Amino acid sequence: MRPLAPYQTGLWLAEYINIRCQLCAVYRSTPQSQLLQNPSSSNTPLFSQKSPLAENTSYSLSSSHSSFSKIRKQLYSRFSSGLLCTRCHSSIAWLPKPFEVDITAGMTLTIQAATYYDYPMRQAIRAFKHHEDMTKLPLLLHVIRQLPRPQGCHHGNSVIVAMPTTDERLIKRGFDPVSILGACLSKHWDIPLWQGIKRIDNTVSQQGLTRAERLSNLDNAFTLLEPSPVKRLILFDDVATTGASLQALARATISIPLLEPILPSITTTKSYSAHHLFAYALAHGSYF
Repeated sequence: MRPLAPYQTGLWLAEYINIRCQLCAVYRSTPQSQLLQNPSSSNTPLFSQKSPLAENTSYSLSSSHSSFSKIRKQLYSRFSSGLLCTRCHSSIAWLPKPFEVDITAGMTLTIQAATYYDYPMRQAIRAFKHHEDMTKLPLLLHVIRQLPRPQGCHHGNSVIVAMPTTDERLIKRGFDPVSILGACLSKHWDIPLWQGIKRIDNTVSQQGLTRAERLSNLDNAFTLLEPSPVKRLILFDDVATTGASLQALARATISIPLLEPILPSITTTKSYSAHHLFAYALAHGSYF
């Protein structure tokens, strides 16, 4: 994964440590009952005398050591908590019913999305993916945190395979959005990323294509770079409209050789049945 440019990191941190909800700009520390009684509270000035930031600033003048400790605890709490207020979080439909796509005869891939590809996720994903709008990353991080880690998967027996992009698209965009989101998922689940699969440049974008065109477009779209280090492969993409991209990626992964020694001088390549495939996406389809 390519590191973020300094300005990108700055934009991301400016939003990530903000004490306001990423959707409605209401203080996340404001009780829900107070929000319902006084909707105008969302317009409270950032440096009001009653704001947590103002209290922290005042307290730092009297005791710098204890203030630093308190701010550090608050930052840790914000980094490990949700980035939406309760009301905005509840307004979004989370974890739609998983759907399946066929890989081979008698083998299917189950895809679990965090939410639907509707407002506000559609706008946030498109802004981040096509315009490199890093201010949308905190909201997408909140979405990533809704994905349940597959049972039995951990850092010692699993890897995450973020949907690869082509060199041409990487040059055109200047960054790899799915790889960045995959790195966030990797950190959240404590499961490493694996980049042993490459996408071939002779495919076109999936946007605007029918399901049949998507499947045909992705024939032989991926090539293997190295054997799989583990048996459990977690496939990840930002949007799974029909699941065609994850389906094609899964078909490529089942042919990955898994080398295991039988005798000191003999190795064998196990068949694809040795692999356990899981698939996740930020968003899928539409609720309506």
